[in-house]
Amino acid sequence: MKKILFTASECTPFVKTGGLADVIGSLPQALIEAKLAEVRVILPLYDEIPAQWKEKMEKVATFDVKVGWRDQQATLYTLKHEGIVFYFLANTLYFTRKGIYGYYDDGERFVFFSQAIIDAFPYLDYTPDVLHAHDWQTGLAVAFAKVAPPTPNLRTVFTIHNIKYQGMMPHQAFDDLFQLPLEHFAGFEWNGMINCMKAGLFHADKITTVSPSYAEEIKDPYYSEGLHTILHQRANDLSGVINGINTNDYHPSKDPHIAVNYSHSRVKKKDNKEVLQKEFGLPVNRDVPMYVAISRLVEQKGFHLLERILDEFLQEDVQAIVLGTGEHEFEQSFSHLAHRHSDKMVTLLKFDEGLARQLYASADFFIMPSMFEPCGLSQLIALQYKTVPIVRETGGLKDTVKPFNEITGEGNGFSFSNYNAHDLLSVMKYSLNVYHNSDAWPRLLKNVNKSQFGWKESAKAYADIYDSFVDAGNNEE
Repeated sequence: MKKILFTASECTPFVKTGGLADVIGSLPQALIEAKLAEVRVILPLYDEIPAQWKEKMEKVATFDVKVGWRDQQATLYTLKHEGIVFYFLANTLYFTRKGIYGYYDDGERFVFFSQAIIDAFPYLDYTPDVLHAHDWQTGLAVAFAKVAPPTPNLRTVFTIHNIKYQGMMPHQAFDDLFQLPLEHFAGFEWNGMINCMKAGLFHADKITTVSPSYAEEIKDPYYSEGLHTILHQRANDLSGVINGINTNDYHPSKDPHIAVNYSHSRVKKKDNKEVLQKEFGLPVNRDVPMYVAISRLVEQKGFHLLERILDEFLQEDVQAIVLGTGEHEFEQSFSHLAHRHSDKMVTLLKFDEGLARQLYASADFFIMPSMFEPCGLSQLIALQYKTVPIVRETGGLKDTVKPFNEITGEGNGFSFSNYNAHDLLSVMKYSLNVYHNSDAWPRLLKNVNKSQFGWKESAKAYADIYDSFVDAGNNEE
């Protein structure tokens, strides 16, 4: 069985800011349960990690890590959780802070982390066949492993979760933070900057991203954030593997956050709707269609489109709830919309995991009109809670939500292709028509009930990638 060392900047249940943490928390488990690989995970030991986890960690070793001319100290800890061995790298200067991102020296922090991963290999009691790194924060670990392999025949996979965030630093950082000969500079530089994402793309043996459609989109300048050239160069090594979700955790039959548990029952789903309507002062009507959006309120998620059409859409007999925080423009806009339509709309400027699950369990429709979306997990969670997604056809949304066709009876949601507010309004009105169609609505719900997005198939796809080059590597002289 192949040995895989995952590395990333966040992972549930220890620390989370987004979907990356869910993937790192779920995919290793899926690989192990299917006996496809032996997986361990290495993470930064942030101050933000709750004490309940720190108290269970065991110290393994303390060692020096070179960050340019500086010697920084790393302390390696380990913890076993749900059958998986996790390693944590501690450093007071870089990780004893509030929050995990957003600092002026984030580049230096993850240079340290990436180098510490490589330097930790002698202390792991484990010799990986593959180092699998995720997003820009660990792209340098792939690069360092290629330039100076910590073990013979180590292979590398680099996964892009969101190409928009690349970890860029001034080019002087190469001399200041790296212990590398100048001949390696080109592998780290992009458009006059040190680019951690580019370093991972350049050095990795295989590159993956989180949906087949996104793998194609990022070769286009519109989606690539400037990296399309190198992605074309590495096209033969690039593939898209759709993310899954932890279907044991996200399951309405046993979710402790929701009022009434259910599997497929629309009656019990409407019971949840009624509880939610009472809680937020909306008119109690089990049959009124409820539309929800649960997201960071940022441009990428398509909220420019939604804010432009909600006034008109709320003229219909519907209810809407928006949950999230983000850009001031959207927070203000959706707050004003809720004030103007207080009998139909609620805006909740916060994020609460339990409340989010209540919305998934209560709603009829989930709105996700993203400008771009590498994979998206929210639409998968919506489907798991038997809530019909309305999405734009981009990235993983296109791969997981198939538009409902009244003639053929196929499709598990609604979608539109152009990034256009009128098209969003049109598809939302169509969804309302289907909701009131006694023939079409049950057929759509039947398709939603059949939608499955666990990790089984995705884990097999990753295992195939690991097998393909690990076997080849073992045959090298």
